[in-house]
Amino acid sequence: MTTPSKIERGTLGGTRVSRSITMGFGLLRKQLWLWPVLAAVMLAAAGVLIRSAVERAAKGELAKNLDTILQADLKALSVWMNNHQMDALGLAEDSRIRKVTADLAQVAAMSPDNPTALLQSDLQNEVRQLVKAQLEGRGYVGYVLLDRSGTILSSDHSELIGNEAPSDYAQLLTRTLDKAKTVSRPFPSTVLLRDENRELKAGLPTMFAAARVNNPTGDPVGALFLRLKPESGFTDILQVARSGKTGETYAFDKDGLMLSESRFDEHLRAAGLIPDQPGSKSILSIHIRDPGVDLTTGARAALPRSKQPLTYMAAEATAGRSGVNAEGYNDYRGVPVVGAWTWLPDYEFGVTAEIDVAEAYAPIYVLRRAFWGLFGLLAACGGLILLFTVAMARMQKIAQKAALAAKQLGQYQLEVKLGEGGMGVVYRGRHKLLRRPTAIKLLHPEKTTDEAIARFEREVQLTCQLNHPNTVAIYDFGRTPEGIFFYAMEYLEGIDLDGLISRHGRQSEGRVIHILTQICGSLAEAHSISLVHRDIKPANLMLCRRGGVSDVVKVLDFGLVKAVDAQKQATLTAANVVMGTPNFMAPESFERPEAVGPQSDLYAVAAVGYFLLTGTPPFSGQSAIEICMHHVKTPPQLPSERVGVAIDADLEAVLLHGLAKLPSDRFASATEFAEALAACVSASKWTARRADAWWAAHLAGLTATQQIPGGPTTASLHQAATMEMSR
Repeated sequence: MTTPSKIERGTLGGTRVSRSITMGFGLLRKQLWLWPVLAAVMLAAAGVLIRSAVERAAKGELAKNLDTILQADLKALSVWMNNHQMDALGLAEDSRIRKVTADLAQVAAMSPDNPTALLQSDLQNEVRQLVKAQLEGRGYVGYVLLDRSGTILSSDHSELIGNEAPSDYAQLLTRTLDKAKTVSRPFPSTVLLRDENRELKAGLPTMFAAARVNNPTGDPVGALFLRLKPESGFTDILQVARSGKTGETYAFDKDGLMLSESRFDEHLRAAGLIPDQPGSKSILSIHIRDPGVDLTTGARAALPRSKQPLTYMAAEATAGRSGVNAEGYNDYRGVPVVGAWTWLPDYEFGVTAEIDVAEAYAPIYVLRRAFWGLFGLLAACGGLILLFTVAMARMQKIAQKAALAAKQLGQYQLEVKLGEGGMGVVYRGRHKLLRRPTAIKLLHPEKTTDEAIARFEREVQLTCQLNHPNTVAIYDFGRTPEGIFFYAMEYLEGIDLDGLISRHGRQSEGRVIHILTQICGSLAEAHSISLVHRDIKPANLMLCRRGGVSDVVKVLDFGLVKAVDAQKQATLTAANVVMGTPNFMAPESFERPEAVGPQSDLYAVAAVGYFLLTGTPPFSGQSAIEICMHHVKTPPQLPSERVGVAIDADLEAVLLHGLAKLPSDRFASATEFAEALAACVSASKWTARRADAWWAAHLAGLTATQQIPGGPTTASLHQAATMEMSR
């Protein structure tokens, strides 16, 4: 018997597989109801896999974001505490403070049973004057001076003088003598302090910046405490970087006592955890314990507060373990949250950043409901599958006819699709009479809602007010008999600045100045009529040849343009409060989106200039939040340091001026920015001849033949219309 060769066996196997596939498709063509069943099975499998992958990715990203927020708060808190420690240390090292402390300690030693001797000492007034002269206006509200044994030598509260230090003071004294300088955690005051209503009360939150006082020979003789109000700095810092409607950052001690104010004082009053009285607050009143039930729903815990366990986060932190939990645990309200935390052993308290699970994972919950809703819909419609498929086929034919009809758009003949985005599609076309190449943007019929039409019309109307040669021009706007909204704009062939850098690397100083000056010209016109672009970035800046002139810049995509002081702006952009591209957005775009103005555009122009000079944006990071935090807090690196080569110092100075964190520290206008660029030494180095030479050398590389349905055509690789569809 002859054994089939490997090739023959492979051929036979391939034939069987091919026959099986053919029979399978034949069955599916005859039994149309199998298609939806197969689709349902595939969707179910894909849904489970995708959901798991999305949830893992979301949890990982959430953990990073929480840790970023926590680290930002810790950095700010560290700077704040260090500044106050240095204040205390500077005063404690004053020779006059050293001498008067030693003298008061001697008075206390000579009259250990007579506290009035210290109180009546002439040295008290000298201490008060020294402290007042050094610290007036720095946010301190009092002081305490102790000797190393714990006797209070002097204080702005006379009733403390001559007494032994209370326990909180004594603990702080021990740490201060050991570390030379420190900051206490907030604790209840033992003396009467004025609250926010200027009323004297005991037990109000207080804290101290402390430093060791040495005698002239360097031996410790006592400590100086400077009193602070926790709510005037400590709590404020922890409330700055918090996300969403339920995110909060707070501090707590080793017993789980909250050392800063909660974001949810109203919930805590309703649950009876803090008194339902004006002025009652969570600071030093709430322990971070898990009630076992969600108190915000009105439920009551089975155990009294003192018997409830610490929350998972508090138990881990007070044990000295820092970490992140993106799975979820109950917070002190009994609400499931995710969080990141750390313990600060030098200060004996912990800090955590948390956000409700419901808010953190809202997109995932929507995804879950969408998947299961789709599967349920497929199951419920099992008996109508044939009708459904026939209807879909009919609708597909109707859609095909509509697409063919759209090739004739009023006075415009559509030729080639250039790009497609979430709201519409862009074609290259020609006016039937003028025969002028035109980019035509159409609004998707299925997206034609009142809000979408309002946004579409607003984009056209605002852009049409601009006629600067460096702004993309709008030719026409209208609606077809079929109800398709469109507008026609000038068709540009060239390269956007993203493509310029990716293909040709960083640019010379002269060319960068030439490009930025044109951008400033376009923005100067927009700003003069109170319009702010809000999304200046390399992809929205087109470099092309126009009217025989090389290196002409066109500013694109005024779809995010903001009409300053226009009331209708709020309703048209409410769904997307922070708008733009993080790599090139000004700090105020993240912190106060409502404060975005012309200086925000100028920051973006400076960021684009930095990108052109170095080939990289000013800041980068693993997430959008990390990039945002860099824009808000991190000084930009000098471009010359970034690339390791010399760059004109005056141009670097102009760009760094434009990248100032505060709008008031930047250029006052686009015109002023352009004038500063013109004053740079390299402003005249990029000439028309050099521009023509560059385009002559690279023009062939900027276009390519692309195969599309209907035959070959030559189209620009980087077209303005395509950029218009990027959002």
